[in-house]
Amino acid sequence: MKTKLKSLILAVTIIATTSVFAQKKEIKAGESTINWTGKKVTGQHTGTLNLSEGFLVFDGENITSGEFTVDMTSLKVTDLEGEYKNKLEGHLSSDDFFGVENHKTAKLVVTKAKKMDKGYKIAADLTIKGKTNPIAFDLVIDGDAASTKLMVDRTKYDIKYGSGSFFDNLGDKTISDEFELAVNLKM
Repeated sequence: MKTKLKSLILAVTIIATTSVFAQKKEIKAGESTINWTGKKVTGQHTGTLNLSEGFLVFDGENITSGEFTVDMTSLKVTDLEGEYKNKLEGHLSSDDFFGVENHKTAKLVVTKAKKMDKGYKIAADLTIKGKTNPIAFDLVIDGDAASTKLMVDRTKYDIKYGSGSFFDNLGDKTISDEFELAVNLKM
């Protein structure tokens, strides 16, 4: 009986201690930005996405977890106007690329974080079009702001349209397999 009581007290103490030190910081989605850049042989296109929600959990100065949801229906092109802007947004939203009708969100879940001199080395699982793959990136935190640049290999998420890795003779129609996300978060 004493052993069970000691175990119970120890378990409650651990849970209480963890709860006291862990701090969940909600991300202010409306004040955060996600800018994307996609490159092709003849140039590049840029645009934005909106964050739906997100949070980071800290234990002291260490990130212990985090999760972010991106609204894929918010995908916008910023370097074109009019008809060409609408056509590219439609194509990027189609099944050739992000299949937004069936995949309205993308998600990033932090699986590991290591404190570095100027921020954190983050390991995470990124889900796009229902496919999940590991990704790593550096995250810089300055007060109530955080920023990062991620390079995402779209072909890992079954987005192969115009990829020179999968199709021959594309010439100047070849689109880079990687796209960049520049993320600025407000907490």
